[in-house]
Amino acid sequence: MSERPPALRAMEVPARPVPTGFPEDLVAALGGREKRVLGDPFGLRNFGVNLVRLPPGAASSLRHAHARQDEWIYVLAGTPTLVLGDRQQVLAPGDCAGFPAGTGEAHHLVNRSDAEVLFLEVGDRSPGDSVTYPDDDLAGAAMPEGDWRYTRKDGTPI
Repeated sequence: MSERPPALRAMEVPARPVPTGFPEDLVAALGGREKRVLGDPFGLRNFGVNLVRLPPGAASSLRHAHARQDEWIYVLAGTPTLVLGDRQQVLAPGDCAGFPAGTGEAHHLVNRSDAEVLFLEVGDRSPGDSVTYPDDDLAGAAMPEGDWRYTRKDGTPI
């Protein structure tokens, strides 16, 4: 059994590469997003915690909606634009937002400012989750081992 740290410095956790299996034609839309996975080093299994950095022009993800997983964000620095369904709102440090599973209301954050954005992202790890991307030809399904499998909307493998 590997030893878990009692604590760590969040910004020293290596940034995770773009998701395995994510289609190359859609990676550019993330614009240099950096995600540091903070829950895994502590052995957390019921929910995930990420520290996300968005340089100007970057997006947190493609606009998406989860079937089973709730998500929550808390802005630490910068002024990202929350895109939620057909609404948009500029957020500031101290703002938070939650995205309940199963609503079909797609969301993401976009950094339209000229300064870096930093936020915490928390989500549960409900088994059997799937995700839809209304603006892109993409669908995702959580695999039992925790990885994601991406396909085109018609089911064609990527």
